Amino acid sequence: MNEITIQILTPDNFSELSLDSFIRRQTVTERWVNNGGTLRLEPACFTEDWDLGLRREIAGRMLNNLRRRYIGLGAFDGNTLIGWTFFGNELCGSRGNYIELDMFHVSEPYRGKGVGRKLFTASLPYVRKTGAEKIFISAQSSKESQAAYKALGCVPAQEFFSRAAKEEPCDIQLEYEIT
Repeated sequence: MNEITIQILTPDNFSELSLDSFIRRQTVTERWVNNGGTLRLEPACFTEDWDLGLRREIAGRMLNNLRRRYIGLGAFDGNTLIGWTFFGNELCGSRGNYIELDMFHVSEPYRGKGVGRKLFTASLPYVRKTGAEKIFISAQSSKESQAAYKALGCVPAQEFFSRAAKEEPCDIQLEYEIT
């Protein structure tokens, strides 16, 4: 493993082939379920695993997001993209004080090594420039994903985002206060 560097994503360092070696696999055995406002850990049994076609489709979406002025940062091991964050391009929420974390992924071999924390922390100065007070996160409900967000300082969202709930009904809505 080389020294991990964090860079703003641009068409110069990101292409439709940049995720070809990315491993987005997660086996979920337990997930948090929101039951009337109470979270409960329940057994689950599924694996999320992006094949090459899906990775290239996601890369295409990411390129479109860059053109739409989303804030995107990448974690690189040498020239290989091993993680990224993408934040929306406009404020949201009832008071317009949230910015949405659109994507946040770390390649499987790099999880648990501080890459996600380094990437998330490096994103904050760029997010602050938007004027947002909080980051809204619609996060995968797996025990491991929720633990990772909690370790970053994320808490249950104070505001409910119905659009996010319709798109990802099993996700847990979180927020991070930008200080």
